Amino acid sequence: MKTRMWINLLGLALLLLTFPALHTMRTAVHSERVFHNSRVSPIIFIPGSSASQDRFDDLFQTFNHPKSKHSILKITVDTKNQIHHQGVIAARDRQPLIVIAFQNNHDGYTNIAHQTQWLQTAMNYLTNKYNFNNFYAIGHSNGGLNWTWYLEKYFNSNNLTVNALMTIGTPYNSLESNFKNQTAIFRQLYQHRQKLPHNMIVYSIAGTTNYENDGIVPYQSVEAAKYIFQKQVRKYTQITVTGHESNHSSLLANPEVARLIQSNILDSNLNNPNIKKP
Repeated sequence: MKTRMWINLLGLALLLLTFPALHTMRTAVHSERVFHNSRVSPIIFIPGSSASQDRFDDLFQTFNHPKSKHSILKITVDTKNQIHHQGVIAARDRQPLIVIAFQNNHDGYTNIAHQTQWLQTAMNYLTNKYNFNNFYAIGHSNGGLNWTWYLEKYFNSNNLTVNALMTIGTPYNSLESNFKNQTAIFRQLYQHRQKLPHNMIVYSIAGTTNYENDGIVPYQSVEAAKYIFQKQVRKYTQITVTGHESNHSSLLANPEVARLIQSNILDSNLNNPNIKKP
């Protein structure tokens, strides 16, 4: 009798231990299934120096019309690594527009390094909350530097896919017009270029009226992106926008820039193999 009682007690103990393990396993499998079957492929924007989370409002109005309505979510990460958000992503929206901005939005190598750390915080928050497995990245001015640094240092391609990166007026060699004078930010990004996601498509947009600068950023500084991306990513394309609204601060209001985003990011998203179809 005693032997049988101990066997029964042992079996009960094993059963009690098994239930939490099964629950944990099922939860993990469910989370993984939700993550990899995500229908959401957000387009995530980062503004340049001194710009807030509202920097892309006018541009978003261009994309939002009755036949194609995108949710808009804005996030600002403060200097204490806390996230403040405005807006929501609709349940059935496959192409939400997300902005990640920073309370400390100043220029300079040290500030850009901090912003890139805060970008990691924001991306962890977004992927955990919305369970997407792929995204598109767009950065205006220093926002392109934030994206590039993040993709080299913090991005994990085992968990997430960046389909394309589009930089707009991004000063990869700061404000230097002579490429021989390589700046700290260029050396940082060039040194770690081999860590970039190799299956990513990159579009680099430069604005200019005279092929010298866009009023702030030298054309040669934007062009320096080729030394970072060429032979490291699946495809690299540089596009030059000229004429009206081609200076640095008005590039986002340029109809050609909006068309390039529409054709290369928004429209390509519809045929994205990383998105689970309904």
